[in-house]
Amino acid sequence: MLVDKCLVKSYEPTDDEIKTYDKWIKVDEMARCYILSSMANVLQYEHQSMTTAYDMPESLKEMFGEQNCAAKQTVMKALLTTKMVKGTSVREYVLKIMSLLNELEILSAVIDKESQIKMVLQTLPDSFQQFCLNYNMNKMDLSLTKLLNELQTTESIIKQQAPPAAFMADRPSASTSKPKGDKKKKKKPRKVSGAYDGVDMPKGKYSHCKQPGHYKK
Repeated sequence: MLVDKCLVKSYEPTDDEIKTYDKWIKVDEMARCYILSSMANVLQYEHQSMTTAYDMPESLKEMFGEQNCAAKQTVMKALLTTKMVKGTSVREYVLKIMSLLNELEILSAVIDKESQIKMVLQTLPDSFQQFCLNYNMNKMDLSLTKLLNELQTTESIIKQQAPPAAFMADRPSASTSKPKGDKKKKKKPRKVSGAYDGVDMPKGKYSHCKQPGHYKK
């Protein structure tokens, strides 16, 4: 089917459309520069010929999609198994949780704010039980940063209310043995009957006292 060229009208964009397109070209070029600068040299060489910034993330997903999935599972497992150990700093613990959440966000696994707060509260030790009850009863709505500040304040109060550790001095007990110099030597029992200067004497009656055990002179 032949179409008369006179019937076909060429489309001419308006001035506003031209300005919008030029603005988009500048923004897209800036985005390409940011993405390329964050890549390694080998990846830069492979992606610098791409015309738009949208094509770059799609290409990276094809190259590292499986690795991204494995990394996501590893970080998620670490987040779900992390618990605050009694005696450690609550600040270090919450910062660790925030770091894992940031890694998941980079890996395109975003967790909503309410779930993030629950993950922190449910993994705190029993010393923060009263704080968790107050949070749920008062229906508090805090970000992770504000929650961290509140937990640090609670931690300082808990430390002030804790009883001081008992100081046990090393003292000698009453049952402690005396020095060797005070010990008295035990004497061996001495034979009385039928003995004279360690020599056994014959038994008989003494001529004067008539008692047994003496010999007759």
